[in-house]
Amino acid sequence: MDKNQIREVIARRVALELKNGDVVNLGIGLPTLVPNYIPKDVKVTLQSENGLLGMGPSPEEGMQDEDLINAGGGYITALEGASSFDSATSFMVIRGGHVDVTVLGAMQVDEKGDLANWSIPGKRTPGMGGAMDLIVGAKKVVLAMEHTANGKVKILKKCTLPLTAAGQVDLIVTEMCVLEVTPEGIVLKEIHPEFSIDDIKANTEASLIIPANVAPMRM
Repeated sequence: MDKNQIREVIARRVALELKNGDVVNLGIGLPTLVPNYIPKDVKVTLQSENGLLGMGPSPEEGMQDEDLINAGGGYITALEGASSFDSATSFMVIRGGHVDVTVLGAMQVDEKGDLANWSIPGKRTPGMGGAMDLIVGAKKVVLAMEHTANGKVKILKKCTLPLTAAGQVDLIVTEMCVLEVTPEGIVLKEIHPEFSIDDIKANTEASLIIPANVAPMRM
């Protein structure tokens, strides 16, 4: 798979985690592709942490509105009935437990569900933004991430980068598989047909719980 195919596989699978009535926050980067693949019969409300409820899919090229951007500065659309408000109100929604699902990217995640997604030691990087609030305020945390980065594993026994939050991740979706973080460890739930269990084990440092029958990845 090339880069675009990898991102599409991940975004399509994450979209299947969303249910009717969910309020969903999408992190910057790969998670912003998810609205393009939400099934037409599933109605969710997408929140952007910079102050919007009712975010729609990415606009077509040439149709961007300079006044409609997400928290990462990318162009978005607003659905009919959308509402906008200040950042303080937006974080009241997040911290008040009103977000059902948050979808974030990750630099590292580990066996305990710890997440590092904001800083590389020794390099100038932006802060974590609203990720710390989102990961502890949402009812369900889904990671949309490539399985490796430049050949290096990202799903570890223990994160080595500064943590965004500890023990909050529920589900990990990569181009290879779907992994569920449980109190017993990380369970391999689904596998993409282009990969084998050996492929996944070779590219994952964390110990995996592998059931006798692993379902094919839903797409």
